[in-house]
Amino acid sequence: MPGITAIVTTFNEEANIGDCLDSLRFADEILVVDSFSEDGTVDIARQHEATVLVHEYLSPAAQKNWAIPHASHEWVLILDADERVTPELAEEIAGTLVSPKGDGYEMKRRNFFLGREIRYSGWQNDWVLRLFRREEGRYQERQIHERLLVHGKVGRLRGALLHYPYRTMDDYRRKLERYAEWSAMDALREGRRVSRLYALLHPPLRFLKAYLLQGGFLEGRAGLTLSLLTARYAAAKDARIRELWRRAREEDGKR
Repeated sequence: MPGITAIVTTFNEEANIGDCLDSLRFADEILVVDSFSEDGTVDIARQHEATVLVHEYLSPAAQKNWAIPHASHEWVLILDADERVTPELAEEIAGTLVSPKGDGYEMKRRNFFLGREIRYSGWQNDWVLRLFRREEGRYQERQIHERLLVHGKVGRLRGALLHYPYRTMDDYRRKLERYAEWSAMDALREGRRVSRLYALLHPPLRFLKAYLLQGGFLEGRAGLTLSLLTARYAAAKDARIRELWRRAREEDGKR
């Protein structure tokens, strides 16, 4: 079977990194690419016998693209620190790579919110491309929702990743602010604008989509909370996009 390198990018992930690395014990090599963590992330990674590389963080895509050429093996599996490979998925990866029929493989994520698995379609129709031949995959340069592009055939695996993005409401608030900023930067770079009417209508429509059309109401209080948070994120992102465009116009006016 070809060798496999697992890559995990980190910053202050001491609460997550141990469980993540435990789920990657099947890999032939584990690289933790850290961006100057100030907690115990690096020490925990070394205790798990991972190789730690330290690199300045510019964006999720840039960090991962920097890491990929450091992999020693033909196949690369990329995880975030808040993800876990199930034993079933680990076994399936090993079996698939005995005689691979593709150059990359998608897997489905099972998403959890405050420790509870969320099953409605807005959170469970979540396929991610994470396993690929080292020479065939690179990430699209974006600040958020970076996409792995693989040259060649892409298949799907049946096993799942477990994803624990929000263990507390503080986790959500921190990530909301960061993701809203990153999304706004992408919008400015790509020339996407947000009108006042769109900014007014987008959050309630995003709530209705998550709660009614995607089945958030089936999750009880957790589904209502997630749908409201989805609307809050939409509002924060739109407001930040409008603010960046306003500043850009002001800067142009000074020239």
